[in-house]
Formats: sequence, C-alpha cells, structure tokens
Amino acid sequence: MFKSVKAVLLDLNGTLHVGDQPTAGAVAALERLRQSNLRIRFVTNTTKESRQALKQRLDRIGFSIAEDEIYTALRAARTLLEQRKLKPYCLMEEEALQTEFMDMSYSREPAGSDANAVVVALAPSKFNYERLNHAFHVLDAGNHPLIAVHKARRLQRPDGPALGPGPFVEALEYASGVKAEVVGKPEAAFFHACLAGLDCQPDEAVMIGDDVRDDVLGAMKAGLRGILVKTGKYRARDEEGLLHTSAVSCDTFSAAVDLLVAPR
Repeated sequence: MFKSVKAVLLDLNGTLHVGDQPTAGAVAALERLRQSNLRIRFVTNTTKESRQALKQRLDRIGFSIAEDEIYTALRAARTLLEQRKLKPYCLMEEEALQTEFMDMSYSREPAGSDANAVVVALAPSKFNYERLNHAFHVLDAGNHPLIAVHKARRLQRPDGPALGPGPFVEALEYASGVKAEVVGKPEAAFFHACLAGLDCQPDEAVMIGDDVRDDVLGAMKAGLRGILVKTGKYRARDEEGLLHTSAVSCDTFSAAVDLLVAPR
C-alpha cells in the first residue's frame, strides 16, 4: 500500500525520541529510511526549542539530521505574522523568541505592550495569571487575532504526560470570544507547507507520528497517508480512531520504516 510513496514526514518527540532517549531502534531505522532514497522532512509542533536547538539535541542522541530538514510550527507562525504585518504579544519561551523571532517586532512583557495580536505556544514559565490576563486584554480590547502555534491537549515528557498549550488557548478563546487560528499540526496548510520543495503530491507522502489526531488524522485530512506508532503519547486503543481509514499502526518507528522500505 506504500509503493507509490515518494516522501516521508516524521514527527520528532514521541516518535523518534522521548526527551533525550531514542525510541527503540530509531537511530538505525532512520539510516535505513535514508538509504531507501525516500525524501524526508522532520515536522514538529515543538515550541520550546528552536530548529538549531532541536538539531543539537538530535545530534547528541545519535541522529544525523540537517537543520533545513526540520519544519516547525514556529516557522509557520512566523510566516503568518510577517504576511499580516502583526506585532504580537507572545506567550512563548525565551529561547524560541530569541532565535525564531529574533528580528521581528513583538512584546513579551505585559507592561507597555502595544500588541495587535496574541501568539500562544508551549510556555510553561509564562502561563501565569498576569500574563494570561494581559493576553485576554489584548484580545478583548480590539478583537485582535489569537494565533495558536498548536493546540495539543497533552504532550509526553520523560516523567510522563503533561498539559499542552491547548487548554490555555481554549481558556483565552472562552474568555475573549476570539477563535484561535492554529498554524501547526493538524492543520492542512501546515502539512502542505512541509511538502514544499519535496516534489510530490500529498497522496505520494506519508506522515509517521505518535498522535492519532494531530499527526495521523490531520495528515490524512490534508491528503497524505498515515502511520501511527505506539510510542510517546500513544495510549491503548488510540488506533480505534483509525477505523474505516487507510492508516495503519506499528509498534515503533522502526517497524514503520520496515513497512516503507519493504521490496516494492
């Protein structure tokens, strides 16, 4: 069923690794995938780290990945802000701001802000009442846009599951009445942007990830194929969400690669 596949989009945390540990067989599996000559792009909603920091982490744990092979939801958010010439109030961690947004006009502190938009990413150190309340005031004062880098409900950390940015985005939506524009997975535009430069149509690409909704079903709604891996944030019976679809599930990323590189 994967004979016509030309490109593979790969989720990072939860699929290739969890924290600083590769998932079982993932390093060797990525090398097998590269040898197949399939085009590869690494796609992530991660917002706490820049592409440079992600590459350094992946290098450190044994993967060989070029920075320009990584496409992030942060990059998609930046593109949207530039297109609309917005000056956002950002609920984002400092590393992401100082790298991905370093040459943009934005505010990070409530005092003296003249923002005309709010951007929310995963920012544990910024999710306090004062900052969230200021974000609410920006939205409420002028019906300004609320941009969610993504709306993941939960994420997987080495010490277990944790809240994603989604609950905080929804709190701002509820209070302000402004519906968030989501730029990362599972939005179709994000997947299509990831394929740019890979010279293939959506139905010639497959997404491999551990999130049944944001990775697999999101990709399939965008016209790609999907493989769910049972690592990271996967929970028992998640694959039931794939019933009546063409997606498949595999125990690990390594097993998914075996499917893709099997003799055609």
